[in-house]
Amino acid sequence: MDYKVGLLGRIALMAASLFFLAFGISGEWGVFMISLFLILVVFQIVFLLRYSESSFKKVRLFLDNIKQDKYTQLYPVKFDGTETDDLHIEFNAILAKLKEDQAEKEANYQYFRSVFKHLSIGLITFGENGEIQILNVAAKRILNVDELKNISEIEQVNKELHLAIQNLRTGGSELIKIAHPDGIMQLSVYVIELLMRGERFKLVSLQNIQSELEEKEMEAWQNLVKILTHEIMNSIAPISSLAGTLKGELEDRIENNQSLSPADMEDCMMGISTIEKRSQGLISFVSDFRSLAHIPTPKFGSIGISRLFDQLEILLQNQLEAQGITLRKELNPNELILFGDQHQIEQVLINLLQNAIQALEDSEEKIITLSAFIDEAGKIIIEVTDTGKGIEEEALSKIFIPFFTTKKKGSGIGLSLSKQIMRRHKGNIQVRSTLGEGTTFKLIFNG
Repeated sequence: MDYKVGLLGRIALMAASLFFLAFGISGEWGVFMISLFLILVVFQIVFLLRYSESSFKKVRLFLDNIKQDKYTQLYPVKFDGTETDDLHIEFNAILAKLKEDQAEKEANYQYFRSVFKHLSIGLITFGENGEIQILNVAAKRILNVDELKNISEIEQVNKELHLAIQNLRTGGSELIKIAHPDGIMQLSVYVIELLMRGERFKLVSLQNIQSELEEKEMEAWQNLVKILTHEIMNSIAPISSLAGTLKGELEDRIENNQSLSPADMEDCMMGISTIEKRSQGLISFVSDFRSLAHIPTPKFGSIGISRLFDQLEILLQNQLEAQGITLRKELNPNELILFGDQHQIEQVLINLLQNAIQALEDSEEKIITLSAFIDEAGKIIIEVTDTGKGIEEEALSKIFIPFFTTKKKGSGIGLSLSKQIMRRHKGNIQVRSTLGEGTTFKLIFNG
Protein backbone atom coordinates (compact mmCIF):
# COMPACT_ATOMS: atom_id res chain seq x y z
CA MET A 1 0.00 0.00 0.00
CA ASP A 2 1.31 3.44 -0.92
CA TYR A 3 2.64 5.46 2.03
CA LYS A 4 0.53 8.50 1.16
CA VAL A 5 -2.69 6.43 0.93
CA GLY A 6 -1.98 4.81 4.32
CA LEU A 7 -1.21 8.15 5.89
CA LEU A 8 -4.33 9.87 4.48
CA GLY A 9 -6.53 6.91 5.53
CA ARG A 10 -5.29 7.10 9.11
CA ILE A 11 -5.81 10.87 9.21
CA ALA A 12 -9.37 10.46 7.81
CA LEU A 13 -10.17 7.77 10.37
CA MET A 14 -8.86 9.92 13.20
CA ALA A 15 -10.87 12.91 11.91
CA ALA A 16 -14.05 10.78 11.92
CA SER A 17 -13.33 9.63 15.47
CA LEU A 18 -12.83 13.23 16.57
CA PHE A 19 -16.10 14.19 14.89
CA PHE A 20 -18.04 11.47 16.72
CA LEU A 21 -16.27 12.35 19.98
CA ALA A 22 -17.32 16.01 19.60
CA PHE A 23 -20.86 14.92 18.67
CA GLY A 24 -21.06 12.67 21.74
CA ILE A 25 -19.81 15.41 24.08
CA SER A 26 -22.31 17.93 22.72
CA GLY A 27 -25.13 15.30 22.78
CA GLU A 28 -26.35 13.14 25.56
CA TRP A 29 -23.99 10.21 25.20
CA GLY A 30 -22.97 8.53 28.35
CA VAL A 31 -19.58 8.73 30.01
CA PHE A 32 -18.71 5.23 28.84
CA MET A 33 -19.17 6.01 25.12
CA ILE A 34 -17.30 9.32 25.38
CA SER A 35 -14.40 7.64 27.24
CA LEU A 36 -14.34 4.86 24.63
CA PHE A 37 -14.10 7.33 21.74
CA LEU A 38 -11.50 9.37 23.65
CA ILE A 39 -9.34 6.26 24.14
CA LEU A 40 -9.84 5.39 20.48
CA VAL A 41 -8.62 8.86 19.38
CA VAL A 42 -5.55 8.60 21.63
CA PHE A 43 -4.65 5.20 20.16
CA GLN A 44 -5.14 6.54 16.62
CA ILE A 45 -2.81 9.46 17.35
CA VAL A 46 -0.15 7.08 18.71
CA PHE A 47 -0.45 4.73 15.73
CA LEU A 48 -0.37 7.69 13.31
CA LEU A 49 2.85 8.98 14.89
CA ARG A 50 4.44 5.52 14.78
CA TYR A 51 3.37 5.06 11.18
CA SER A 52 4.76 8.43 10.08
CA GLU A 53 8.02 7.91 12.03
CA SER A 54 8.65 4.36 10.83
CA SER A 55 10.04 5.52 7.47
CA PHE A 56 12.08 8.30 9.08
CA LYS A 57 13.68 5.80 11.46
CA LYS A 58 14.69 3.62 8.53
CA VAL A 59 16.11 6.65 6.68
CA ARG A 60 18.00 7.71 9.84
CA LEU A 61 19.41 4.19 10.24
CA PHE A 62 20.35 4.16 6.57
CA LEU A 63 22.20 7.49 6.90
CA ASP A 64 23.99 6.28 10.02
CA ASN A 65 25.22 3.24 8.10
CA ILE A 66 26.53 5.52 5.33
CA LYS A 67 28.33 7.69 7.90
CA GLN A 68 30.04 4.56 9.25
CA ASP A 69 30.87 3.31 5.72
CA LYS A 70 28.65 0.24 6.20
CA TYR A 71 27.79 -0.46 2.58
CA THR A 72 27.46 -4.26 2.90
CA GLN A 73 24.07 -4.30 4.66
CA LEU A 74 21.15 -5.30 2.44
CA TYR A 75 17.55 -4.33 3.17
CA PRO A 76 15.00 -7.18 2.66
CA VAL A 77 12.66 -6.82 -0.34
CA LYS A 78 9.39 -8.85 -0.34
CA PHE A 79 8.02 -7.44 -3.62
CA ASP A 80 4.59 -6.93 -2.03
CA GLY A 81 4.20 -3.38 -3.33
CA THR A 82 4.32 -1.75 0.10
CA GLU A 83 6.04 1.57 0.76
CA THR A 84 8.62 -0.30 2.88
CA ASP A 85 9.49 -2.47 -0.10
CA ASP A 86 9.96 0.59 -2.32
CA LEU A 87 12.10 2.24 0.32
CA HIS A 88 14.30 -0.86 0.70
CA ILE A 89 14.78 -1.10 -3.07
CA GLU A 90 16.01 2.52 -3.19
CA PHE A 91 18.27 1.96 -0.17
CA ASN A 92 19.88 -1.11 -1.77
CA ALA A 93 20.44 0.76 -5.07
CA ILE A 94 22.14 3.67 -3.28
CA LEU A 95 24.30 1.32 -1.20
CA ALA A 96 25.33 -0.59 -4.31
CA LYS A 97 26.39 2.66 -6.03
CA LEU A 98 28.29 3.86 -2.96
CA LYS A 99 30.01 0.50 -2.64
CA GLU A 100 31.04 0.64 -6.30
CA ASP A 101 32.39 4.19 -5.91
CA GLN A 102 34.28 3.21 -2.77
CA ALA A 103 35.85 0.23 -4.56
CA GLU A 104 36.85 2.47 -7.48
CA LYS A 105 38.39 5.06 -5.16
CA GLU A 106 40.27 2.37 -3.28
CA ALA A 107 41.57 0.93 -6.56
CA ASN A 108 42.71 4.38 -7.72
CA TYR A 109 44.33 5.05 -4.34
CA GLN A 110 46.22 1.75 -4.42
CA TYR A 111 47.25 2.39 -8.05
CA PHE A 112 48.66 5.85 -7.37
CA ARG A 113 50.23 4.69 -4.11
CA SER A 114 51.97 1.89 -6.02
CA VAL A 115 53.17 4.33 -8.71
CA PHE A 116 54.29 6.76 -6.00
CA LYS A 117 56.26 4.10 -4.17
CA HIS A 118 58.07 2.80 -7.25
CA LEU A 119 59.07 6.09 -8.91
CA SER A 120 62.80 6.48 -9.47
CA ILE A 121 62.65 9.92 -7.79
CA GLY A 122 62.56 9.89 -3.99
CA LEU A 123 59.26 11.25 -2.64
CA ILE A 124 58.25 12.08 0.93
CA THR A 125 55.00 13.55 2.25
CA PHE A 126 54.55 14.75 5.82
CA GLY A 127 52.04 16.82 7.80
CA GLU A 128 52.43 19.90 10.00
CA ASN A 129 53.34 17.73 12.99
CA GLY A 130 56.19 16.20 10.96
CA GLU A 131 54.60 12.74 10.80
CA ILE A 132 55.57 11.05 7.52
CA GLN A 133 52.61 9.79 5.52
CA ILE A 134 54.36 8.25 2.51
CA LEU A 135 58.02 7.38 1.99
CA ASN A 136 58.68 5.66 -1.32
CA VAL A 137 61.33 3.06 -2.14
CA ALA A 138 63.61 5.53 -3.97
CA ALA A 139 63.65 7.89 -0.95
CA LYS A 140 64.58 4.99 1.36
CA ARG A 141 67.39 4.02 -1.00
CA ILE A 142 68.70 7.59 -1.30
CA LEU A 143 68.58 8.19 2.48
CA ASN A 144 69.81 4.64 3.19
CA VAL A 145 67.04 3.96 5.73
CA ASP A 146 64.50 1.18 6.18
CA GLU A 147 61.74 3.37 7.62
CA LEU A 148 61.09 6.89 8.89
CA LYS A 149 58.25 7.89 11.19
CA ASN A 150 58.89 11.63 11.51
CA ILE A 151 60.65 14.11 9.24
CA SER A 152 62.91 15.17 12.13
CA GLU A 153 64.66 11.77 11.87
CA ILE A 154 66.27 12.97 8.60
CA GLU A 155 68.53 15.17 10.74
CA GLN A 156 70.37 11.98 11.72
CA VAL A 157 71.00 11.29 8.03
CA ASN A 158 72.08 14.81 7.05
CA LYS A 159 71.53 18.04 9.00
CA GLU A 160 71.76 20.25 5.90
CA LEU A 161 69.10 18.19 4.13
CA HIS A 162 66.77 18.36 7.14
CA LEU A 163 67.23 22.14 7.34
CA ALA A 164 66.49 22.54 3.61
CA ILE A 165 63.29 20.46 3.84
CA GLN A 166 62.05 22.48 6.82
CA ASN A 167 62.85 25.92 5.36
CA LEU A 168 62.01 25.52 1.68
CA ARG A 169 58.63 26.78 0.54
CA THR A 170 56.51 25.96 -2.52
CA GLY A 171 58.66 25.90 -5.64
CA GLY A 172 61.88 26.17 -3.64
CA SER A 173 64.82 23.94 -4.53
CA GLU A 174 68.32 23.36 -3.26
CA LEU A 175 71.34 21.20 -4.05
CA ILE A 176 72.57 19.12 -1.11
CA LYS A 177 75.53 16.75 -0.86
CA ILE A 178 75.05 13.69 1.33
CA ALA A 179 77.27 10.73 2.16
CA HIS A 180 76.03 7.34 0.97
CA PRO A 181 77.51 3.82 1.03
CA ASP A 182 77.67 4.02 -2.78
CA GLY A 183 79.58 7.31 -2.64
CA ILE A 184 78.80 11.01 -2.40
CA MET A 185 75.34 11.90 -3.73
CA GLN A 186 74.38 15.32 -5.07
CA LEU A 187 70.66 15.69 -4.34
CA SER A 188 68.28 18.11 -5.96
CA VAL A 189 65.68 18.85 -3.25
CA TYR A 190 62.34 20.29 -4.42
CA VAL A 191 59.39 21.15 -2.14
CA ILE A 192 55.68 21.74 -2.74
CA GLU A 193 53.25 22.79 0.01
CA LEU A 194 49.68 21.51 -0.33
CA LEU A 195 46.40 21.97 1.49
CA MET A 196 44.01 19.02 1.60
CA ARG A 197 40.85 18.78 3.74
CA GLY A 198 42.03 21.70 5.83
CA GLU A 199 45.38 20.05 6.62
CA ARG A 200 48.69 21.42 5.34
CA PHE A 201 51.41 19.04 4.27
CA LYS A 202 54.61 19.06 2.24
CA LEU A 203 55.63 16.95 -0.74
CA VAL A 204 59.42 16.64 -1.02
CA SER A 205 61.20 15.20 -4.04
CA LEU A 206 64.79 13.96 -3.84
CA GLN A 207 66.68 13.31 -7.06
CA ASN A 208 70.27 12.12 -7.26
CA ILE A 209 71.81 14.19 -10.05
CA GLN A 210 75.42 13.23 -9.35
CA SER A 211 75.94 11.47 -12.69
CA GLU A 212 74.26 14.31 -14.61
CA LEU A 213 76.43 16.86 -12.80
CA GLU A 214 79.59 14.87 -13.52
CA GLU A 215 78.62 14.66 -17.17
CA LYS A 216 77.88 18.39 -17.33
CA GLU A 217 81.05 19.14 -15.39
CA MET A 218 83.12 17.15 -17.88
CA GLU A 219 81.37 18.89 -20.76
CA ALA A 220 82.01 22.27 -19.12
CA TRP A 221 85.69 21.47 -18.65
CA GLN A 222 85.98 20.40 -22.27
CA ASN A 223 84.30 23.62 -23.44
CA LEU A 224 86.51 25.66 -21.14
CA VAL A 225 89.67 23.96 -22.41
CA LYS A 226 88.55 24.63 -26.01
CA ILE A 227 87.97 28.31 -25.21
CA LEU A 228 91.24 28.68 -23.32
CA THR A 229 93.32 26.93 -25.98
CA HIS A 230 91.61 28.92 -28.73
CA GLU A 231 92.18 32.29 -27.05
CA ILE A 232 95.70 31.46 -25.90
CA MET A 233 96.72 30.08 -29.30
CA ASN A 234 95.31 33.18 -31.01
CA SER A 235 97.64 35.27 -28.86
CA ILE A 236 100.65 32.95 -28.63
CA ALA A 237 100.88 32.04 -32.34
CA PRO A 238 101.56 35.57 -33.68
CA ILE A 239 103.82 36.34 -30.69
CA SER A 240 105.86 33.20 -31.31
CA SER A 241 105.99 33.81 -35.07
CA LEU A 242 106.98 37.47 -34.72
CA ALA A 243 109.54 36.71 -31.99
CA GLY A 244 111.08 34.02 -34.25
CA THR A 245 111.29 36.45 -37.16
CA LEU A 246 112.97 39.15 -35.03
CA LYS A 247 115.36 36.61 -33.54
CA GLY A 248 116.37 35.34 -36.98
CA GLU A 249 116.90 38.87 -38.27
CA LEU A 250 119.04 39.85 -35.29
CA GLU A 251 121.10 36.62 -35.41
CA ASP A 252 121.78 37.22 -39.12
CA ARG A 253 122.94 40.75 -38.40
CA ILE A 254 125.20 39.58 -35.56
CA GLU A 255 126.76 36.78 -37.66
CA ASN A 256 127.52 39.18 -40.50
CA ASN A 257 128.63 41.87 -38.04
CA GLN A 258 126.14 44.32 -39.48
CA SER A 259 124.58 47.19 -37.61
CA LEU A 260 120.89 47.94 -37.67
CA SER A 261 119.78 50.73 -39.94
CA PRO A 262 117.16 53.24 -38.66
CA ALA A 263 114.55 51.48 -40.87
CA ASP A 264 115.49 48.07 -39.44
CA MET A 265 115.44 49.51 -35.94
CA GLU A 266 111.94 50.89 -36.59
CA ASP A 267 110.79 47.43 -37.81
CA CYS A 268 112.18 45.79 -34.67
CA MET A 269 110.47 48.35 -32.47
CA MET A 270 107.18 47.76 -34.29
CA GLY A 271 107.54 44.00 -33.84
CA ILE A 272 108.36 44.37 -30.14
CA SER A 273 105.40 46.74 -29.73
CA THR A 274 103.11 44.18 -31.41
CA ILE A 275 104.42 41.45 -29.08
CA GLU A 276 103.75 43.74 -26.11
CA LYS A 277 100.15 44.44 -27.22
CA ARG A 278 99.38 40.78 -27.79
CA SER A 279 100.94 39.93 -24.40
CA GLN A 280 98.78 42.58 -22.72
CA GLY A 281 95.73 41.10 -24.47
CA LEU A 282 96.64 37.69 -23.12
CA ILE A 283 97.12 39.11 -19.60
CA SER A 284 93.72 40.83 -19.86
CA PHE A 285 92.11 37.54 -20.91
CA VAL A 286 93.65 35.71 -17.93
CA SER A 287 92.51 38.54 -15.63
CA ASP A 288 88.94 38.21 -16.93
CA PHE A 289 89.08 34.47 -16.40
CA ARG A 290 90.34 34.98 -12.84
CA SER A 291 87.48 37.37 -12.02
CA LEU A 292 85.00 34.82 -13.36
CA ALA A 293 86.51 32.01 -11.28
CA HIS A 294 86.79 33.95 -8.00
CA ILE A 295 83.45 35.50 -7.10
CA PRO A 296 83.41 36.53 -3.42
CA THR A 297 80.77 35.08 -1.08
CA PRO A 298 77.72 37.39 -1.01
CA LYS A 299 77.26 39.58 2.08
CA PHE A 300 73.49 39.45 2.48
CA GLY A 301 71.49 42.44 3.64
CA SER A 302 68.24 44.30 2.94
CA ILE A 303 68.16 46.14 -0.39
CA GLY A 304 65.50 48.75 -1.10
CA ILE A 305 64.80 48.18 -4.78
CA SER A 306 63.33 51.66 -5.32
CA ARG A 307 66.50 53.28 -4.01
CA LEU A 308 68.64 50.83 -6.00
CA PHE A 309 66.83 51.82 -9.22
CA ASP A 310 67.36 55.54 -8.43
CA GLN A 311 71.09 54.97 -7.88
CA LEU A 312 71.40 53.11 -11.19
CA GLU A 313 69.60 55.92 -13.01
CA ILE A 314 71.98 58.54 -11.58
CA LEU A 315 74.99 56.35 -12.39
CA LEU A 316 74.01 55.91 -16.05
CA GLN A 317 72.36 59.30 -16.57
CA ASN A 318 75.10 60.71 -18.83
CA GLN A 319 75.08 57.66 -21.11
CA LEU A 320 71.29 57.64 -21.31
CA GLU A 321 71.07 61.36 -22.15
CA ALA A 322 73.93 61.18 -24.67
CA GLN A 323 72.11 58.48 -26.65
CA GLY A 324 68.60 59.86 -26.11
CA ILE A 325 67.42 56.80 -24.18
CA THR A 326 64.34 56.91 -21.95
CA LEU A 327 64.60 54.89 -18.74
CA ARG A 328 61.30 53.73 -17.22
CA LYS A 329 61.11 52.39 -13.67
CA GLU A 330 58.19 50.21 -12.54
CA LEU A 331 57.81 48.81 -9.01
CA ASN A 332 54.95 46.84 -7.47
CA PRO A 333 54.86 47.36 -4.55
CA ASN A 334 56.92 50.57 -4.26
CA GLU A 335 58.49 49.51 -0.93
CA LEU A 336 59.72 46.16 -2.30
CA ILE A 337 62.72 44.85 -0.33
CA LEU A 338 65.27 42.32 -1.61
CA PHE A 339 67.64 40.28 0.57
CA GLY A 340 71.03 40.01 -1.12
CA ASP A 341 74.49 41.50 -1.65
CA GLN A 342 74.03 45.16 -2.63
CA HIS A 343 77.29 45.45 -4.62
CA GLN A 344 76.89 42.17 -6.49
CA ILE A 345 73.26 42.83 -7.47
CA GLU A 346 74.29 46.33 -8.57
CA GLN A 347 77.05 44.78 -10.68
CA VAL A 348 74.56 42.45 -12.38
CA LEU A 349 72.07 45.24 -13.13
CA ILE A 350 74.78 47.62 -14.39
CA ASN A 351 75.98 44.90 -16.76
CA LEU A 352 72.43 44.26 -18.04
CA LEU A 353 71.74 48.00 -18.43
CA GLN A 354 75.02 48.51 -20.31
CA ASN A 355 74.06 45.67 -22.65
CA ALA A 356 70.63 47.26 -23.14
CA ILE A 357 72.21 50.66 -23.93
CA GLN A 358 74.48 49.07 -26.53
CA ALA A 359 71.52 47.16 -28.02
CA LEU A 360 69.71 50.48 -28.64
CA GLU A 361 72.51 52.10 -30.70
CA ASP A 362 70.74 51.61 -34.05
CA SER A 363 67.14 51.66 -32.79
CA GLU A 364 64.59 54.35 -33.61
CA GLU A 365 62.64 53.85 -30.38
CA LYS A 366 65.07 53.93 -27.46
CA ILE A 367 63.39 52.79 -24.25
CA ILE A 368 64.76 50.74 -21.35
CA THR A 369 62.29 49.51 -18.74
CA LEU A 370 63.57 48.56 -15.30
CA SER A 371 60.81 46.73 -13.39
CA ALA A 372 60.45 44.79 -10.13
CA PHE A 373 57.48 42.82 -8.81
CA ILE A 374 56.41 39.68 -6.93
CA ASP A 375 55.14 36.81 -9.10
CA GLU A 376 52.39 34.26 -8.36
CA ALA A 377 54.85 31.96 -6.56
CA GLY A 378 55.93 34.75 -4.17
CA LYS A 379 59.34 35.21 -5.83
CA ILE A 380 60.87 38.66 -6.35
CA ILE A 381 61.45 39.37 -10.05
CA ILE A 382 63.59 42.14 -11.58
CA GLU A 383 63.41 42.65 -15.36
CA VAL A 384 65.52 44.76 -17.71
CA THR A 385 63.75 45.26 -21.04
CA ASP A 386 65.00 47.14 -24.10
CA THR A 387 63.43 47.99 -27.46
CA GLY A 388 66.57 47.04 -29.39
CA LYS A 389 67.11 44.75 -32.37
CA GLY A 390 66.89 41.56 -30.28
CA ILE A 391 69.14 38.51 -30.11
CA GLU A 392 69.20 35.73 -32.69
CA GLU A 393 67.86 32.37 -31.53
CA GLU A 394 71.19 30.60 -32.08
CA ALA A 395 72.99 33.10 -29.84
CA LEU A 396 70.34 32.94 -27.09
CA SER A 397 71.45 29.45 -26.04
CA LYS A 398 75.09 30.56 -25.78
CA ILE A 399 75.06 34.04 -24.26
CA PHE A 400 75.70 32.74 -20.72
CA ILE A 401 78.73 30.67 -21.83
CA PRO A 402 81.99 32.27 -20.62
CA PHE A 403 83.80 34.37 -23.28
CA PHE A 404 80.97 34.04 -25.81
CA THR A 405 79.97 37.47 -27.12
CA THR A 406 78.00 38.91 -30.03
CA LYS A 407 79.68 42.31 -29.67
CA LYS A 408 82.62 43.56 -31.69
CA LYS A 409 84.25 44.67 -28.46
CA GLY A 410 83.65 42.68 -25.31
CA SER A 411 85.19 40.00 -23.13
CA GLY A 412 82.11 37.77 -23.06
CA ILE A 413 82.20 37.29 -19.29
CA GLY A 414 79.57 39.84 -18.17
CA LEU A 415 76.53 37.58 -18.47
CA SER A 416 78.48 34.54 -17.21
CA LEU A 417 79.50 36.55 -14.17
CA SER A 418 75.88 37.70 -13.67
CA LYS A 419 74.64 34.12 -13.82
CA GLN A 420 77.16 33.00 -11.20
CA ILE A 421 76.20 35.88 -8.90
CA MET A 422 72.52 34.93 -9.24
CA ARG A 423 73.34 31.30 -8.40
CA ARG A 424 75.17 32.51 -5.28
CA HIS A 425 71.90 34.26 -4.35
CA LYS A 426 69.93 31.00 -4.83
CA GLY A 427 68.32 32.61 -7.87
CA ASN A 428 68.49 32.46 -11.62
CA ILE A 429 68.71 34.64 -14.70
CA GLN A 430 66.65 34.08 -17.85
CA VAL A 431 66.39 35.82 -21.19
CA ARG A 432 63.71 36.12 -23.84
CA SER A 433 64.12 38.03 -27.08
CA THR A 434 62.26 38.77 -30.31
CA LEU A 435 64.17 39.99 -33.35
CA GLY A 436 63.18 43.53 -34.23
CA GLU A 437 61.26 44.05 -30.98
CA GLY A 438 63.73 43.80 -28.11
CA THR A 439 65.12 41.73 -25.27
CA THR A 440 64.18 41.10 -21.63
CA PHE A 441 66.56 39.77 -18.99
CA LYS A 442 64.77 38.37 -15.95
CA LEU A 443 66.37 38.03 -12.51
CA ILE A 444 64.55 35.52 -10.29
CA PHE A 445 65.13 35.61 -6.54
CA ASN A 446 63.72 32.58 -4.71
CA GLY A 447 63.89 34.34 -1.35
